[in-house]
Amino acid sequence: MIAVIDYGMGNLASVQNALLKLGYEVFISNDKELIINADRVILPGVGAFEDAIKCLCDLGLDQTIKQVLRYGKPVLGICLGMQLIFSQSEENGLHTGLDLLPGRVVRFQLPPSYKVPHMGWNSIKPAQESRLFQGIDTGSYFYFVHSYYPVPEDSKVIAAQSEYGVNFTCAIEQDNLFATQFHPEKSGNIGLKVLKNFGEMQL
Repeated sequence: MIAVIDYGMGNLASVQNALLKLGYEVFISNDKELIINADRVILPGVGAFEDAIKCLCDLGLDQTIKQVLRYGKPVLGICLGMQLIFSQSEENGLHTGLDLLPGRVVRFQLPPSYKVPHMGWNSIKPAQESRLFQGIDTGSYFYFVHSYYPVPEDSKVIAAQSEYGVNFTCAIEQDNLFATQFHPEKSGNIGLKVLKNFGEMQL
């Protein structure tokens, strides 16, 4: 059973539908007990970092996520959900995140020829040892919509990188914590493969 966390921000239905298409049992909820008892947890997100972290904390879901991780269950952050797991974000001021991984979320600083937000399909380069990207070739394309991206303090957590004017981290994994800056649920069959890898993850 996979729980998709509902904290008031995120395209929850598309994540749920992608998982249902893969044959998984999935539910959307902000109920702490249900989330903790799920086999796997997904933290999606669309919108502003400050609003998202406030919603999570107000609902007590920040502690729920940390508890799920302590239990050794796989957790996947998607888009804003990836940014929230880091220490800080520079979006509209400096804001504290979940601090599950040391690092800072920064805005693209690019020449005028590059549009921000970065929106559309872009290729990625997975790390060879990545469990999240098993069976996925370098150069595979995924769908992005973002103006900010995380800069981890420890490069060992980087599971994949992409390039948009600069090389940036587009996926991380450490122990049972995983995240993608792109939207696997909007990335066709290759995105479904990432979600399937997460769903079948043996830790």
